[in-house]
Amino acid sequence: MAIDLEMTGLHAKTDAILEVGAVRVRGGRETDAYSALLRPGKPLSEEVIRLTGITEEMAEQGEEPERAMEGFFAFLGGDVLVGQNVIFDYQFLKQWAVNHGFSFERNAVDTLKLARQFLPAEQKKNLESLCVYFAVERGRGHRALDDARAAGQVLERLKERYGAEHEKAFEPYPLQYRTKKQTPATAHQLAYLKRYAAYYGIELPAGLSELTRSEASRMADRWIARHGKLPRE
Repeated sequence: MAIDLEMTGLHAKTDAILEVGAVRVRGGRETDAYSALLRPGKPLSEEVIRLTGITEEMAEQGEEPERAMEGFFAFLGGDVLVGQNVIFDYQFLKQWAVNHGFSFERNAVDTLKLARQFLPAEQKKNLESLCVYFAVERGRGHRALDDARAAGQVLERLKERYGAEHEKAFEPYPLQYRTKKQTPATAHQLAYLKRYAAYYGIELPAGLSELTRSEASRMADRWIARHGKLPRE
């Protein structure tokens, strides 16, 4: 199962999943695919918009995260994961799973790891460069389904060239990422954010109730740094 995720940032404990894509491959051929754009519940940075082409308007029209991720995990089933630097995506999936009370342990094959093992040192190993190197059509760069599909095809090219002599290198290995369940924001934190936003005329973010305790604390700190504290009642 070749996968790719797009996120609002680089940190699984604080950033949100923005888009998921997966391609089921059997016998070297794609047999099914899954793709979903999620409402992340937080603003997108200019960097994320530039990189992915996903705008705030597009994100606002995305699927409700719980529904999209339930469908995504169901589609993954028990398959081995394939991806470019797959541990990065796995961290977000594992964090989501832990936050929602279920286990997610997987074996994987990483195209980045294989490229580093077999390709010349001077050859760039990012997905864009690997697609050029192996003449793989990538589609829209930094969109989850297209990058998942590209990673799956890169793996097939690597297998064609190096699989026969290096079978062990292509064996799935267990992914390791330890994390803890994130505590939801308290009623007191949410009430404070609502009072603060009302006083200073700040538009509350979508998905306010889904904030974790640490996210709510950081949001309050950012607002206070910009506007000052709330006057005492």
